[in-house]
Amino acid sequence: MAQGGPALADGPIYLDYNATTPVDPRVALAMGPFLTHWFGNPSSDHPYADEPRAALATARARVAALLGADAERIVFTGSGSEADQLAIRGAVLASEAARPHVITQVTEHPAVLETCRALERLHGVRVTYLPVDADGLVDPGRLAAALDADTVLVSVMAANNETGALQPVSELSAVAHEYGALFHCDAAQAAGRIPLDVRDLGVDLLTVVGHKMYAPKGTAALYVRAGLALEPVVYGGGQEYGLRAGTENVALAVALGTAADIAAAELADGAATRIAALRDDLHRRLATALPGRVHLNGPEKERLPNTVNISIDATVGHELLAAAPDLAASTGSACHRGRHTPSPVLTAMGIAPERALGALRLSLGRWTTPEDISTAATALINAAGAP
Repeated sequence: MAQGGPALADGPIYLDYNATTPVDPRVALAMGPFLTHWFGNPSSDHPYADEPRAALATARARVAALLGADAERIVFTGSGSEADQLAIRGAVLASEAARPHVITQVTEHPAVLETCRALERLHGVRVTYLPVDADGLVDPGRLAAALDADTVLVSVMAANNETGALQPVSELSAVAHEYGALFHCDAAQAAGRIPLDVRDLGVDLLTVVGHKMYAPKGTAALYVRAGLALEPVVYGGGQEYGLRAGTENVALAVALGTAADIAAAELADGAATRIAALRDDLHRRLATALPGRVHLNGPEKERLPNTVNISIDATVGHELLAAAPDLAASTGSACHRGRHTPSPVLTAMGIAPERALGALRLSLGRWTTPEDISTAATALINAAGAP
């Protein structure tokens, strides 16, 4: 396993990998030559284009391999939000429905929710926002009840960014396809952390994001099933199969491809099992030291191996983290003018405001060690006021 480099050397214990990941030194090394030496435009017809063009093709193939897809089905974008917009807006505007209908769910990432709201506002699209159960999961039966003849697209994420809850994507996509609707899945949190295969999932569109798997910010990709028509997100010179114009950022594509290749190798080597063991150890330490006070938010089993979202009785999340300065993690609450409000995700799951305000999202990653877990647990236990 590569070392985490200087980014994590002198700071607090980092348990916020769901927010962003440090750039893997191997990724930085791979992309470097395309910032300094191999500068050519991959569309040019001279030798300066040869290396960038070949590197772009290799990167596309590596991202595809992580997803069980063919290389020509991968479209590089500048962010996960852009990929989501290309999928959702692209499918709706390319459809022939008189009044297109889109279905999503209430705990989606804002990149999906705000794209849907924009389509409602600007194009008169009907959008249904499905509720979730106490674990944050969508019921396939509710989806079936919401589908109609005008439904163009269903968009449901693979894994929730706050709780790690894994949606039943293959079941949901099968229901959508019964009604002739396309299925998009934002897999930003899942890609590289659990095995994903677009054929097994049955998805038509799937988003992956570089900075969630140890590549720099500003690089992402959308898987687009063969034969699928989308309205472009950027118009121009026809790059990325005409869906996202602009001269390709080869260095960032190489970074994403390298990150995907490393993630595939680590998944094959059992990385998810190692991370899950550390996650469960952290939960056990807290529950043992704070008996009866620690409550898991979200499913116990069907969740990402790196994520634990807990509430500790008689604590407020942001105050708890402030009292544990040697730990970098997140709460689910939002702060507006100094006033904290409960997480919309936890609220949609039916969790009471007091418990939601106490929530902590602790997300582990490639360089989390057993020593980190011990230190983090001690810091939180002390901050929570163990008896």
